[in-house]
Amino acid sequence: MSGTRTFTMIKPDAVKAGNSGAILKMIEEAGFRIVAMKLTKLSPEKAGEFYAVHKERPFYGELVEYMSSGPIIAAILEKDNAVEDFRKLIGATNPAEAEPGTVRALYGTSIGENAIHGADSDENAAREGSFHFAQVEMF
Repeated sequence: MSGTRTFTMIKPDAVKAGNSGAILKMIEEAGFRIVAMKLTKLSPEKAGEFYAVHKERPFYGELVEYMSSGPIIAAILEKDNAVEDFRKLIGATNPAEAEPGTVRALYGTSIGENAIHGADSDENAAREGSFHFAQVEMF
């Protein structure tokens, strides 16, 4: 059974470009309820900890540097079938391959600067949400 909560981060490129409000509007119009949200800036250490699963990948250092380069908006969202529906809303990782009308097609500029992060499983949604919102029960 699919969970009712997922985790997202509006990435530094989208925050810097002033697209946060439009992205949040898309999220709410897609039927998601924002359960928790905060504007924050990840330190390189915290970004490294969050993305530790990618530590052995060649892009890890660049990812940590980018995600700690400016403010992000972290949020926990609620909706039936949350993870799968949110992944459809945000589109493919590469904005050039994302379906028209998705967040990444509209606001992403590259694979690296693709505007938004979305958890890819219920387990990761719980882990990622707890990383940013220890006080919010994910499930």
